[in-house]
Amino acid sequence: MGEIADLEKALLLAAADADSRQYSDTILEEHDGQTYVEDEPVNNDSDSVLNDNKNEDLNESIPNHSSPIDTNVSGERYVNEGRKRKFDEVEPEETIRTNDGYAKVVATHYNQLEEKGLDERSRSRIFYLRNFHNWIKSMLINEYLTKIKDGKKHNSPIRVHDMCSGKGGDLSKWRKGGITLLICSDIASKSIEQCKARYDRVAEKEVQEIYIRLSTFLVIVQKCVYERSIRTPSIKLDLVSCQFAFHYSFESLPQAECMLRNAAECLQPGGYFIGTIPDAYELVARAKRSNSSTFGNDIYQVSDFDLNKPPLFGAKYNFHLEGVVDCPEFLVHFPTFVKLAKKFGLKLVRKEKFYDFYQRMKTEGRQLLSYMRSLEAYPPSGGATLAGRDPEDYVDASEFIKKEGKSNLCIGTLSKSEWEASSLYTTFVFEKVKNTWNTDGTPIYDI
Repeated sequence: MGEIADLEKALLLAAADADSRQYSDTILEEHDGQTYVEDEPVNNDSDSVLNDNKNEDLNESIPNHSSPIDTNVSGERYVNEGRKRKFDEVEPEETIRTNDGYAKVVATHYNQLEEKGLDERSRSRIFYLRNFHNWIKSMLINEYLTKIKDGKKHNSPIRVHDMCSGKGGDLSKWRKGGITLLICSDIASKSIEQCKARYDRVAEKEVQEIYIRLSTFLVIVQKCVYERSIRTPSIKLDLVSCQFAFHYSFESLPQAECMLRNAAECLQPGGYFIGTIPDAYELVARAKRSNSSTFGNDIYQVSDFDLNKPPLFGAKYNFHLEGVVDCPEFLVHFPTFVKLAKKFGLKLVRKEKFYDFYQRMKTEGRQLLSYMRSLEAYPPSGGATLAGRDPEDYVDASEFIKKEGKSNLCIGTLSKSEWEASSLYTTFVFEKVKNTWNTDGTPIYDI
């Protein structure tokens, strides 16, 4: 208990004196009395090649930190057309920021994102990047749903909170996962409306097919960083998922605490809190390499980055990802994230950069990787057009084929630009631990 009190004091002092804090260049995390040095940043000078041959096992000689290669790929291609950024009509953030910090800015941005049909999405410059990220989420969700099921009796209910669920992009994952209860929450009201409409469409179709797995569905519109998500804390959840969103809470210590409280409060011991966030260390490393507050490529751009002294909380930068994101984000100092999570009974299980996660899961997820079209076939065939516009986007893929000595080899890959964007992200997994009780009624977690 004393450790938690000391942690709270330290975090409050850090937040109050944020401008004087600076990220360490090398020693980044302490855990169990040992010091760990962060891995070298992903090598973004080469595109990640993903190789999967129909007649051969996955090639294991792929260069370190290259993207996956898959030869089980379709020859289909889509013509990629450059698309103009569509957020010019959004009010400048200075005019809509409120006492809620940047929450309204973020909500406004996501409310104004247009819902696109399959045909239009297939023509997106980041079609394969989005599919690859969808594969990452699918494998992460399935991995921990499987762990939960293995620890339960057959047909026991499985309850999930999809925190910051957006338009419901993961609904099919929860349906296929065979869960019993799904709670979706998001700060953007229009997004949650679209989420509910998407669920209703799927439910109607599955009623016709007499194939219903998800028996209960609830939606909540609320500010996860300011308000309690679930007003009935007696409900017991098995899994909380927060994909590509937790970093918005690191605008301030109170917001980060509220977000973690919402993640942990109803999570029962043995349950998991999983998610994906931008890797702060990778962002800092790229900013330093570019020696500029602005960096990126034709797919993603980071601007207004504090190159010298990013604080523990409120380390704001502006992030643009083609057709998907265009709003302020915040660095998540991971050691602080881990220590703060302990206060709410969450113990770190695993943290993996997307490349490392892919390497660990590629064999198990090989079929899904192909089915979801998560990689682009190279070289193109049948008059198809490659997604990448830069001639350098496929240099490493070409070199890989040459080294294999098979002129007719077709591999799956991500363009260099897409891999530079994808390698910005990391996965995280926390487990809720059992607690004892203090004399004043507060929980004590032995972490």
